[in-house]
Amino acid sequence: MIEMVTPEGFPSLPYLSPGALVTAPQRTLYISGQVGVDATGQAGAGIAEQARLATANVNAVLAAAGMGPGNLAKVTIYLTDEADVPAFMEAAAGALPSPPPATTLLIVKGLAGPNLLVEIEAIAVD
Repeated sequence: MIEMVTPEGFPSLPYLSPGALVTAPQRTLYISGQVGVDATGQAGAGIAEQARLATANVNAVLAAAGMGPGNLAKVTIYLTDEADVPAFMEAAAGALPSPPPATTLLIVKGLAGPNLLVEIEAIAVD
């Protein structure tokens, strides 16, 4: 069981929960960074397409382990451009559970390839 934790007085944010409490021994899935590429390795044309592909790739790994977005306890998002945050949030909306998992978003200088704009890694429990 995963319980999202928001301390009293913390702001309610639609895109993250301050904490995720796992209350019993569970299977744990560590998802390596998933980038915005399709099954052929082709990167999406822009941040919106790459965000959709990266979240779809995370969800595919979850499904392969018999899990779904509701099993996400922690997500870390890496973007290469701060200006892409709103477009990422809009494109990824609905791909993550509600309430959202504990989430960290970082702006980084670059990813594994110069055409990659987003990478998402996650921890899920079942």
